[in-house]
Amino acid sequence: MTIIEELKWRGLLADCTDLEALAKRLAGGPATLYCGFDPTGDSLHVGSLMGQLTLRRFQLRGHHPITLAGGATGMIGDPSGKSAERNLLSREQLDHNLASIKAQLSRILDFDSKSNPARMVDNASWTAGVGYMDFLRDIGKYFSVNMMVAKDSVRSRMEAEGGISYTEFSYMLLQAHDFYHLRRTLDCELQIGGSDQWGNITAGTELIRRKLGVQAWGLTFPLITKADGTKFGKTEDGAVWLDAAKTSPYRFYQFFINTEDSMVSAYLRKFTLLAPEEIAALEAKHLANPAAREAHRALAREVTSIVHGRTACDDAIKASEIMFGGGLEGITEALFSDVAGEIPTKALERSRIAGAGSPLVDLLVHSGLCPSKGQARKDIEAGGIYLNNVRVTESARAAAPGDLLFGRYLLLRKGKRTYALLRAE
Repeated sequence: MTIIEELKWRGLLADCTDLEALAKRLAGGPATLYCGFDPTGDSLHVGSLMGQLTLRRFQLRGHHPITLAGGATGMIGDPSGKSAERNLLSREQLDHNLASIKAQLSRILDFDSKSNPARMVDNASWTAGVGYMDFLRDIGKYFSVNMMVAKDSVRSRMEAEGGISYTEFSYMLLQAHDFYHLRRTLDCELQIGGSDQWGNITAGTELIRRKLGVQAWGLTFPLITKADGTKFGKTEDGAVWLDAAKTSPYRFYQFFINTEDSMVSAYLRKFTLLAPEEIAALEAKHLANPAAREAHRALAREVTSIVHGRTACDDAIKASEIMFGGGLEGITEALFSDVAGEIPTKALERSRIAGAGSPLVDLLVHSGLCPSKGQARKDIEAGGIYLNNVRVTESARAAAPGDLLFGRYLLLRKGKRTYALLRAE
């Protein structure tokens, strides 16, 4: 299976400027390609994984990937897929963001390969010294306003109430100039990106053809959406980030484990580096028994390991097991805190559990798991109450200081998955 055939199989091929010619070129030997990343924040999000993983697929086949961090274009903002003007960033903010993003990219791409290391470039390095008049003369004259206005990303903004500024309107020329510069200086023949970048990418291939008289290709992958068509990577709490400080490995794992059944096969193909035969086996198991969720677990395990590493993934799996009644042996406080963030929590006066402790029936009512002491006793006697994931069998049981996890928490559970957390203060 060639790289183009693999992209088709994985559902990662939306458009290509000349697919047959590109396939022939790639079959002829290693090529250099690039993908740009938005540096307007200090973390990428799961939606940006498509570009990173596609670069990685090419790298694994011997090609030379370049990641372009838009230190210059990031100061302007790309209108593609946006409904409003972006805030402009300072050079200091961009430098911080670029350093953070490089660390995230390094988890997926191999920057230390002996044969075909990934490279990171910043377009500020070649645009900083370009004057406005020079840019108009050397680049602007190759673009007609008619062509630029015809691009979907520009036209949709022009038709919106807020319109589009000349600053963002110029973004297409800057991105085309990036591709031209990389083709001229690093022999970069291919630019990849999401389907919303098609207009910007083809502007670059046309500029290269007209100024250099050589071939260059553009290839886009579909924008990833949820089953209902809404934007992928958004939750009630906001975006799912690649930075562990913004989205913990546990929550990251949970995002993928909760993938809709109808999307798990597509996500396995797009978001993992598993071989087609491995994915086919998981798809067959999912079709035969969706309730087993084996495909979901494989998806979450693979993507979390890629982004955060195997150790962090193992911790995330252990935290997930706690939510299904698993034991607490060996769990760290940091990991437990991730779990605690997903559980309704109430404060508990430390004095209430001093000495001999507080009757568990009182704590069940205080936590909200049971409406009354009488119901709490019935639930305990029926075997449906757990303290720190250990079943309680006696209604007279009290929770004492020795039961506190990390000296401050009591984890209560009713039934299989109804949790409450009491925090001693």
